[in-house]
Amino acid sequence: MIMVTGANGQLASLTLQELAEHNVPALGASRSPAEGQRRLDFDDPATHDLTSVSTLVLVSAGYAEDDQVIARHQRVLDAAVRDGVTHVVYTSLTGDGDHLGFALAHRATEHLIKASGLNWTILRNGLYAELFAALLTWTPDGLESAFGDGALSAVARADLAAAAAVVAGDPTAHAGRIYDLVGEPITAPDIAESLGVTHRSIGLSEYRGRLLADDTLLPFQPPMLASIASGVRHGFLGNTTPDLVQLLGRPLADPLTVITDTAAALRPDAR
Repeated sequence: MIMVTGANGQLASLTLQELAEHNVPALGASRSPAEGQRRLDFDDPATHDLTSVSTLVLVSAGYAEDDQVIARHQRVLDAAVRDGVTHVVYTSLTGDGDHLGFALAHRATEHLIKASGLNWTILRNGLYAELFAALLTWTPDGLESAFGDGALSAVARADLAAAAAVVAGDPTAHAGRIYDLVGEPITAPDIAESLGVTHRSIGLSEYRGRLLADDTLLPFQPPMLASIASGVRHGFLGNTTPDLVQLLGRPLADPLTVITDTAAALRPDAR
């Protein structure tokens, strides 16, 4: 049986949907499970019941400090070894993201997986097109960001979910593989032009100051978000690879369309 962690999250729920559409039996696991799901709380080892699971799709529990994320993943991997899981599919971070503020937990988890004795496949996911849209700021004059003219090889979340479902449905064919799953390079000015508005670039210092002043953010989030802006701005996240198209066997969803649709929906006067 396939189990997908984080079942109530957007990536995991889309992965489960993809598996269902292809008649591949799979079980969702979550801290707050819906009907038919199994309870799995990363912070509660008593809930780490992976009996009868052959393939574990480990969707990163990355919404925390590095030490907490790595400990969570280690506990689940320990349970996987204990309960007889044979293959783990991990949703990691694109290889060109090593400089990002949240990369360390992903790379450490990759090391843990390789040392576990389990068969494995690592999906190094690019940053979501939906995230790129959400990190743009609407102003009365158009869009504003700290991305400058730098490009991000953004990818639709649904395409990454489809790739996870492909690998989970036939894990043996992908054993020992690391896939770098990114889209096509898009810039903030590209998005603004597509929306028919202007784009104003702000400096990283101004952007970091705004993040630090936002009391809705957790302490680890401002440096994480600033690292994304700096990485895009300075050309570190515009890499392309054929891996995702080859896995899916079809063209990708157009990332610019996904970004502009998402950004348009977030526009204050569109709500």
